[in-house]
Amino acid sequence: MKTERCQIVIAGAGPVGTVMATLLAKANIDVILLESGENCAMDLRASTFHPPTLEMLEEIGITSTLLEKGLKAPVYHWRDRQSGEVVEFDLSELGDVTRHPYRIQCEQYHLSRALADGLEKIAKAEIRFNRKLLSFKQDESGVSVFAEGLHSIEHIRCDWLIGADGANSLVRKWLGIEFDGFTYPEKFLCLTTETELADHLPNLALVNYVSDPQEWLVLLRVPSLWRVLVPADDGMSDDELRSDAIKTGIFDRLIGNGDAVKTRHRTLYRVHQRVAKSFAEGRVALIGDAAHLNNPLGGFGMNSGIHDAFELFAALEPIINGRSNSADIGLFDRRRRKVTHDFTQAQTIQNMEYMKVGNGAAHKKRRNDMEAIRDNDDRRRAYLMRQAMFDSLAQAKAIN
Repeated sequence: MKTERCQIVIAGAGPVGTVMATLLAKANIDVILLESGENCAMDLRASTFHPPTLEMLEEIGITSTLLEKGLKAPVYHWRDRQSGEVVEFDLSELGDVTRHPYRIQCEQYHLSRALADGLEKIAKAEIRFNRKLLSFKQDESGVSVFAEGLHSIEHIRCDWLIGADGANSLVRKWLGIEFDGFTYPEKFLCLTTETELADHLPNLALVNYVSDPQEWLVLLRVPSLWRVLVPADDGMSDDELRSDAIKTGIFDRLIGNGDAVKTRHRTLYRVHQRVAKSFAEGRVALIGDAAHLNNPLGGFGMNSGIHDAFELFAALEPIINGRSNSADIGLFDRRRRKVTHDFTQAQTIQNMEYMKVGNGAAHKKRRNDMEAIRDNDDRRRAYLMRQAMFDSLAQAKAIN
């Protein structure tokens, strides 16, 4: 079996893997990116880019593409479905701390596909589609990676292996790292439609979290579609949940005349709150969904994965270029695991509880709390800094 040689192998060409590969290749580091699919998948789950993520992505020249393809969303709403009350927050207030005081609403595949195209033009990078990582073995000097090629098993010897291969990461499984946490009991159904929801719902923002004890909703606008996320009955089959009857009922309750609403996609998935016990072991590291999973309320999942990539690059680059030692990758592990536990997991769980809180005093108290945050300048700014993910990055930098 022929053995190839490179400095870094990355498994997974989603947004996190392609960002990581671009950072390395632009730093003149040899990288091979392996992707089991035939291209960068059109994943519909992530579509929000937060201000600090946009600042980071400027370093690799891709933010302008997102601005061109996406929608600027400085304002987002927490809405009470029963009363119609709206609590509005405006990221424009953070214009003194960021060049991008807004979210960009843009499907994640625009990022990964644009970066994949760019990687093909960088001499130090190679992206290989239809390549499934099978196994690997690591020792003190490097990692031997085995991948299923078109006609044979490919053997690549590298200095470091990075698992950006998603929730079912083979890299994490081969390391034997526990993936602690829980899975929400309900499934989540994502419907996309070209029907203009703003024509039916007054004062609708591009990003809306709609609280309701019976059927909460997330309503997100991307350039060509509205995305509607709802909890789905786990007792029903997937075919039933994707049926016209379910679709029609959801839109009947939302805007009326649901039968007339045409959908482009009907996607079901499970939502997890899980964190790997370690993000690095020896010469192998985990980033993105391979390392942590959380519910989508707040748009933190893809963004935190991209933050993982930048933190890991900051640790690896000096090691590869001889200015540091391999033990320093432990700082990446400590920072990102701490932030994932203390910020991302805690905030997404809190957001979920707000969405589905029951009737009565608890529901009223939660709404009053949100209004109190909105109406107090100091609390509102602190809340915006937290939701925009500036606090999580500051927390990470404070960890040694």
